[in-house]
Amino acid sequence: MRSNGSQRERLSALDAAFLSLEASHAPMHVGWAAQFAPRPDGSRPSFEEIRSHIRGRLGRAPRYRQRLAHVPLALGDPVWVDDPEFDIADHVLRAEHGDFQRLADEVMSTPLEHDRALWELWIAEELDNGMIGIIGKAHHALVDGLAAVELMALLLDATPEPESGDGEQWVPQPAPGALEIAAEAVREQAEQALDVVKLPLGYALEPMRLLDLPGQARRAAMALLHTTTPPAPPSRLNGPMSAERHLACEARSLEDIKEIKRSFGTTVNDVLLAATAGALRSLAQQRDEPLREIKAMVPVSVQAPSERWGNRLAFLFVKLPTAEADPVWRLRDVHVAMRERKREREPETVDALFSAVSYAPLPVRRLASRILASPRLSNLTVSNIPGPTVPLYLMGCEACRAYPVVPLTNGHGMSIGMTTVQDQACFGVYAQADLAEDADLVARAIQEEIDELLSRAELPRDAARQPVGA
Repeated sequence: MRSNGSQRERLSALDAAFLSLEASHAPMHVGWAAQFAPRPDGSRPSFEEIRSHIRGRLGRAPRYRQRLAHVPLALGDPVWVDDPEFDIADHVLRAEHGDFQRLADEVMSTPLEHDRALWELWIAEELDNGMIGIIGKAHHALVDGLAAVELMALLLDATPEPESGDGEQWVPQPAPGALEIAAEAVREQAEQALDVVKLPLGYALEPMRLLDLPGQARRAAMALLHTTTPPAPPSRLNGPMSAERHLACEARSLEDIKEIKRSFGTTVNDVLLAATAGALRSLAQQRDEPLREIKAMVPVSVQAPSERWGNRLAFLFVKLPTAEADPVWRLRDVHVAMRERKREREPETVDALFSAVSYAPLPVRRLASRILASPRLSNLTVSNIPGPTVPLYLMGCEACRAYPVVPLTNGHGMSIGMTTVQDQACFGVYAQADLAEDADLVARAIQEEIDELLSRAELPRDAARQPVGA
């Protein structure tokens, strides 16, 4: 028998912001809807076997047996504590039917319960298409999109033969009392205040660091300018929200996207953003709406290799050239914009600004998080989440596809995510149910945009870069 030995950790300022943004009509969970092939002999594990398999792996992820403990009188952000009542049956659940699309929509439409560990896995032993389905979700305060994929990898194996479980019984650490939690929060705030006081001394001891300030100030000003101007235009993607959700799923060969990347000298993320711009252009045309440049919030990971839990994300606010008629020029415009922003180290600057805001009082941080998530700053979030590049197996069943879920903050009716599973690029267009038809249209249009860019990529290099009709 053993305790997990983990120390209590407080939510980071960004994780606490994700928690504060949640509402009944805007659950802040990330997730994925995955499909697995049966074993080569046609057999498949039962629900009980899968749940037992997951139970045996949880020792590798202590956070998934923890819940949030709130600080009395809101003296600080919540902390993670072991959940003495943790029960795997509350988190790994059996699906009652094999309709993959319906199951994904139902699971994503229900918020997680905050009095327990903030994750769930729903298992469909046999989908209507013969595959095995697993729908997973975890609160954004627990994991970012990348770590959600890491949870999936934690449960899988690199070979068809699964590794054995940990084989040790978990013993939760005693829950702290309210006074203890409050005292810790007060002490940490005092230490944080000392850190702020020490900042000028650091520059006094190293005067040459002062030379960096003008460049930092300029980069910070540019980052704020890109964030706030121009404001996000009016769009059918923004407005009152309902609790019900829909996940439109599409997949295609990752090599197609890499071929576009190589041909035009861009990145995979550029291709995703350009295809999104073209798909939103198609949506506007289908709905007889003006062709405005939609503004996207694009998460960029600035997480250090040593950081395992929580979120270290910067957010770039990028104008998507939906008014541009030519797909190659849309790709060019996106590539130039992203290249310049990265060249100016804007992701790191935005991360530094987040760090600075984390020293502010709790009400100021809550206000800042709501401003950042406002539909006045962006129309939607577009996220590229790297996935596994090698075959992975769940008890001998190979992972085939995994469609990502990027959460919707208040006033945002649609988000777009892409993740990769071996040689497949999987797109998840996540929307409130009122925009379900729009999400399906956008998902199909992303495929069409990639088809068009791929056809141009196969032309001679000079011809491929010419606008349509040139």
